[in-house]
Formats: sequence, structure tokens, C-alpha cells
Amino acid sequence: MRNSALKSSVRTFASSSARSQAVPTEKPVLSKQFKIYRWNPDEPAKKPTLQTYNVDLNQCGPMILDALIKIKNEMDPTLTFRRSCREGICGSCAMNINGQNTLACLCRIDRDANKDTKIYPLPHMYIVKDLVPDLTLFYKQYKSIEPYLKNDNPPEGREHLQSPEDRRKLDGMYECILCACCSTSCPSYWWNQDEYLGPATLMAAYRWMADSRDTYGAQRKEKLQNELSLYRCHTIFNCARTCPKGLNPAAAIAKIKLELAAD
Repeated sequence: MRNSALKSSVRTFASSSARSQAVPTEKPVLSKQFKIYRWNPDEPAKKPTLQTYNVDLNQCGPMILDALIKIKNEMDPTLTFRRSCREGICGSCAMNINGQNTLACLCRIDRDANKDTKIYPLPHMYIVKDLVPDLTLFYKQYKSIEPYLKNDNPPEGREHLQSPEDRRKLDGMYECILCACCSTSCPSYWWNQDEYLGPATLMAAYRWMADSRDTYGAQRKEKLQNELSLYRCHTIFNCARTCPKGLNPAAAIAKIKLELAAD
């Protein structure tokens, strides 16, 4: 009798445990339209178009880059865009999202299904394909300012020393990831990018001018003493407003102008 009672209690416990287990519920579909710029260089006669994709946000990560990867992996493998780190470090996924230049990996999807999301490549650039701009000139300009430490008399047997105060002068400039969001938001760069260096390159130039370990400040300033390389900047602050890292290239450009005026 004791054994039968024990068996009965075991059966009761097992059945009650099964009833209490949570049953996973499937989230309802939350469909959102993404309108993405498409252009294929293999079809030069075909004009660029906006192609619409519907994505279930409940089956997608929270960032624009998550949606793009989902579209490419599950809907359209021909969609082309750059991406790498997914952490706002490499700058590869810079594009124009709903009218603002930013990084797709840092831009959250608006979960309002009644609003579509429009995605374009960075503006006023030649396009390689779809969301991929040609950054050849941008990197060539960056190379032209010699973005590295130049010192003819390096200390022997030890590293370059720098005071905390001098080190702090570089804050807000060395964090630039060269995503080109600022330069491609600048009207002066749109109109004169063959000559005007643009906010990103000029901020990089000042980063080395402000470095106490660099001894080529005079030569760096001399390169900018012309009408177009620096002075096409009209300080409208588009660069500061759009920077996904929260930097202020306009402030760096203003400091270059002050130093050139003081010489």
C-alpha cells in the first residue's frame, strides 16, 4: 500500500510539472518596408532605383545593419554594401539613412511599421555598386596630409614622452574612424572635393599639428596655405551634426585657421 501511494505521488508531480512548463509563443509579424538604393555597373543603361523589401522586425536584430544582412542572406543576395566590425569602429557601413549620414551598425531601426526606411549610399560620391561609394579620392586626400608622426630627432633608447595636458589636446580627434560621413555631408566638399580636403582629412591634419611630439608643424601648415585646401570651409557644422562618433571637425578646422592667421 505504501508503494502504491508513492507511485501515485510521483505521477501527480510529473503531470503537474508538465502542465506548469511555459509554452513558447510566436511573436506576431511586424512588417516594415526598407527602400534601398540599387544600381548595378554591369547595367549602365539602367537608371538607379529604390527597391522595396519587407522585413519582419520580430525576426531581425535592432540595427539597420541587421536588416541589411537579413535582406542579403534571406531575400536578395545581389544587394551590395560594406560592413565589418558591427561595433562602430571600422566605419565600413557608412551610408545615408533617412536623410542622415551615419553608420548602419549604430543606427537603430524605427519600429513604427507605418514609416518606411530609405537607405542610400553616401551622397555626392561616385558609386561602385548599390550602397558602396568610391572612396579612392577620400583616402588619397587623407594620405596627402601625411597622417603619421614626423620627428627628425627621436629620443634614443626610450619612447616619445608626452605630458597628460598635451595628450588631452588630441582628444576628440584621434577617435575618427574615417567613415567619411562628415565629408560627404559638407556642401563645400560636394562642390570642390577635387581641391578642398574636407572635414575628416582636415581634422586628421590638425591632430598631428596639435601633437607635441611632431616637429613638422610649420610644413604641415604651409601645405594648407592656399585658397581651396582649407578655406572652402564655411563653418555650417554639418560635419559635427552627422558624425556618428560625436566628434567636431569644424572646431579642429577653426583652430587651424587661427594658427595660420597667427603665423
